[in-house]
Amino acid sequence: MTTLLNAGFADRAPLVAAPELSDSSADELRVLLDVLAHGVIVVGGRGQLIHANQAARVELNRCRVLGKVGDEVHAIKSTDDKTLQMALIKAAGGKRSLVNLSGGGLSLMLAVVPLKPEIGARETRIALFFSRAEVCESGMFGFFARSYGLTQTEEQVLIILCRGLSTPEIALQMKVAVSTVRSHVRSLCAKTGSSGVRELVNRVAALPPVAPLHLVQIH
Repeated sequence: MTTLLNAGFADRAPLVAAPELSDSSADELRVLLDVLAHGVIVVGGRGQLIHANQAARVELNRCRVLGKVGDEVHAIKSTDDKTLQMALIKAAGGKRSLVNLSGGGLSLMLAVVPLKPEIGARETRIALFFSRAEVCESGMFGFFARSYGLTQTEEQVLIILCRGLSTPEIALQMKVAVSTVRSHVRSLCAKTGSSGVRELVNRVAALPPVAPLHLVQIH
């Protein structure tokens, strides 16, 4: 875990050297990573699991896209796993990759990033950064809705808007008139001070990637 804080990425030197971590600081970093909505996994050169934050552990346990074989992380689909293994080989050589995995109705993008080795370290360290499946999965989404005084219906409309559906599609899904959805959208824009749907969705997309409380372990 020290690697994540002490190291810049392999192809980019850090501007400021990070201090050495004590055991207590490393524990705090683990807790911090568990709060992220994005999964983060650190593996060795063969894909052997070194650390996974809470969001990543949840996904590994579900075995929809990623899982463990022994102590190694593998993609569930054989074709995806070949792609992942090639990305790990590239990372061991200092190159980054983006890998798209699928399974269980889920599409997951992974950034496979080599980490700059610590002084004296013999083993390769590679970080796998997960994309977030949906903006509305962030623990900040509900906080955003409460902060602007959105009603439950307005929050529901906003969630569907963030999934890319049009006004008629939202009306069909919610079984209401198109004019009703448009009224909710106008209210959403007014309450949040947004000039339109694009700005509204962009503001939600830019929320900090904090995991929902039920996914955060309290230590």
